[in-house]
Amino acid sequence: MNYDVIVIGSGPGGYVAAIRASQLGLKTAVVERESLGGICLNWGCIPTKALLKSAQVFEYINHAAEYGIKTAEAEADFAAVIKRSRGVADGMSKGVQFLMKKNKIDVIMGTGKAKPGNKVEVKAADGTQKEYTATSIILATGGRSRELPNLKQDGKKIIGYRQAMVLPEQPKSMVVVGSGAIGVEFAYFYATLGTKVTVVEFMDNIVPVEDEDISKQLLRSFKKAGIEVMTSSSVESVDTSGAGCKVQVKTAAGMITLECDIVLSAAGVVANIENIGLEETGIKTEKGKVIVDEFYNTNVKGYYAIGDIVPGQALAHVASAEGIICVEKIAGQKPEPLDYNNIPGCTYCSPEIASVGYTEKAAKAAGYEVKIGKFPFSASGKASAAGAKDGFVKMIYDAKYGELLGAHMIGANVTELIAEIVVARKLETTGHEMLKAVHPHPTMSEAIMEATADAYGEVIHL
Repeated sequence: MNYDVIVIGSGPGGYVAAIRASQLGLKTAVVERESLGGICLNWGCIPTKALLKSAQVFEYINHAAEYGIKTAEAEADFAAVIKRSRGVADGMSKGVQFLMKKNKIDVIMGTGKAKPGNKVEVKAADGTQKEYTATSIILATGGRSRELPNLKQDGKKIIGYRQAMVLPEQPKSMVVVGSGAIGVEFAYFYATLGTKVTVVEFMDNIVPVEDEDISKQLLRSFKKAGIEVMTSSSVESVDTSGAGCKVQVKTAAGMITLECDIVLSAAGVVANIENIGLEETGIKTEKGKVIVDEFYNTNVKGYYAIGDIVPGQALAHVASAEGIICVEKIAGQKPEPLDYNNIPGCTYCSPEIASVGYTEKAAKAAGYEVKIGKFPFSASGKASAAGAKDGFVKMIYDAKYGELLGAHMIGANVTELIAEIVVARKLETTGHEMLKAVHPHPTMSEAIMEATADAYGEVIHL
């Protein structure tokens, strides 16, 4: 079977690359060992958002009196919440199946491995092997939960994100190790449904990749929600010999022991680069990632890599963008290289977090003289009406030229606001232009204009 393009992996990088390749007239196949849509659709982005929506609805019902609504006492049906999440994921995966048929892409189920000579070997579930050839082979094998040496996951008491989505029953207590997006999203979900949650973070701030002001606000919001947070702390060991877990945590004040039902290891992701043919084909790696150029060529002609297995942010939308750029270049088009400093990051706990570009600290370290503006949602009419006054928008501009360096938001639905900033930065919009672009009232998005006005000393509503 000869193809123009074979993609190994059907996550948001792989299946998007396959569809774009087919649109450009290339005969395309995608190899998948588990479920179409990869981790994102089946065990990541989509099912977690379904879980978080259930938690949000439960939270709304519990605070209905604040909106003048009388309700009976609500009870979360944990099994039904999990079932809904799986149903949403299954529906999205079926949607990808439809897209494969619509775009006449061959789906080859099995474990794919790149071979020398532009070949792909696929081992099916029954052990049979078949070989395919392609002019271009794209590796898009994604990532998995990072396993810490002193925190071996047993899938029952010490779990990763996959088990956290399908636990047979709700734990009474949980320790979450790591406070990146995965950690804080699950912390919010379980705490909202009534689990006693403690978050342990090695760095000085939770969500450590975010601007420090965002980290401080989330810490306040989490404490208000009853989530215990321990920063500058590390889990040294976990004793699972008893009914639950005894977690030894090293803190600045010394060792302490936490007892819980479940430990969730949320210490990031690691690239799936094992057993995909890198050694046989001579494809080079560095620090656990495949080395590629700006158009995702590896060092071996005809072999490409995208998504979590290459350097850059391990995000679904990054993988999709990389896949499109990669195949457009293969097809002889002239795509622009991806600007990794204009990639939005979103975290879907409550309050939500969204950011793009430089943090205040990074902008100053890069030598910029900055203008900073902040607008709290407590001063927003829409936020007050919605009962969602936690959080703020922070805008960072270059004082000399008005360049929009970065934006950092925490609050209700801010993940829907950040795209405005991404487009504005792409168009090289200045602070003055952002300030004079009329924003609708009453909306949460007004906070972007108001924070910009604050940066330039013209804020009206503060």
